[in-house]
Amino acid sequence: MQFLPLFFDLKNRSVLLVGGGDVALRKARLLSKAGARVSVCSPQVHPELAALVTTSKGTLMTQSYSQQPLDNYTLVIAATDDSRINEAVSEHAKQANIPVNVVDHPELCTFIFPAIVDRSPIIAAVSSGGSSPVLARILRAKLETVLPATYGRLALLAEKYRNQVKGRFDKINQRRGFWESVLQGPVSELMFAGKEHAAEEALQAQLADAQPQKRELGEVYLVGAGPGDPDLLTFKSLRLMQQADVVIYDRLVSAPILDLCRRDATMVYVGKARSDHTVSQEGINQLLVKYAKAGHRVLRLKGGDPFIFGRGGEEIEELAEEGIPFQVVPGITAASGCSSYAGIPLTHRDYAQSVRFVTGHLKNDSADLPWNELVHPNQTIVFYMGLMGLPVICKQLVAHGMDPDTPMALVQKGTTHEQKVVIASLQTMVAELNKQPVAAPTLIIVGHVVSLHNKLKWFEPDASLALK
Repeated sequence: MQFLPLFFDLKNRSVLLVGGGDVALRKARLLSKAGARVSVCSPQVHPELAALVTTSKGTLMTQSYSQQPLDNYTLVIAATDDSRINEAVSEHAKQANIPVNVVDHPELCTFIFPAIVDRSPIIAAVSSGGSSPVLARILRAKLETVLPATYGRLALLAEKYRNQVKGRFDKINQRRGFWESVLQGPVSELMFAGKEHAAEEALQAQLADAQPQKRELGEVYLVGAGPGDPDLLTFKSLRLMQQADVVIYDRLVSAPILDLCRRDATMVYVGKARSDHTVSQEGINQLLVKYAKAGHRVLRLKGGDPFIFGRGGEEIEELAEEGIPFQVVPGITAASGCSSYAGIPLTHRDYAQSVRFVTGHLKNDSADLPWNELVHPNQTIVFYMGLMGLPVICKQLVAHGMDPDTPMALVQKGTTHEQKVVIASLQTMVAELNKQPVAAPTLIIVGHVVSLHNKLKWFEPDASLALK
């Protein structure tokens, strides 16, 4: 994160704007709308900008900028076409520890202006960190279409009754539950229909009828997070991620996906790597039970799909035995996601009429697999967690009759900007990894469908663009 999003209270605060043209005028309109006293320093000043300075009770300085005391200013903005002046303003503000913005020069800024969707008091801001203001404006336009102006009216209604709700419900979870039922129920529907008086009456009635009750028993959401790309999440996954009080997540859940969870949720990491379990499976099961019995909505977020080598079945067995309600939301399993992003169809009429998913890491740390069943014509084999056992896999498949020239692919961190695909054959892959090493998590695909990779590959990520 290059810039931390913040919202400034500028009401009756002084802001210095260096520059007097159209760009300065656009910034001054925003500042004035936020209640700031806008002072302008420039030899020539746009007439509308001069009038705005007067209206906002700022100061108009029709002179060239020179170093001056900045202590009385909350923000400083440079909006000139002279790079020397812009650099001087930036340096002086930084010396005075005053936040400074230089238009179109993020390297000189300590804060930036986002693209704004104004549904006051609801404000949505989008920023590219200065790297692409046009893209930020495009995203703002998309948000404009899905955020009706009525959201602002709904927020004002909620603000009006906030103290009453706080006085009625002692616990934060009770207040949260009440507001969720209001803001996602009949009250909001009436507001969106333009029936504001009826909406307020419905809120009053709901507040009068609501009984402060503790959730004696919570619920667990077992959600598949997919192979890494947050765009592959389902709508239901996102909804549950946003309402969970506690998030219990594993090592394979990517950071961009975790960022979509509710900000104030309790985050519990239970990641497991080979022979390095932060929390044992039994410990995870008990955590789910403990938090649910405390009345929490618990999100168990797992990479891929929870029912395909994800131990989801073991976890909900425990919940069922304890009488705890749960939901299961499937995710895109690694085999499907990684193969698709690598341009390798798992089935194809000319190459494979079946596909088999196999774990390369068994519960007892062995690789005692039904090799004879795996060596089958016109079949694709996908090995999960098989990187450490790759030499054994290659050797055993050949020993049980598979052609040594059968193509195989290793897909590292599929669907993400760190995706890497290595193609070789059963007899050459181990040697190839010495030239092109990969890191876990890596999926192994064996079969003639791999030969289609070069023709069908479409996702070619740039690792330098990976989110930090």
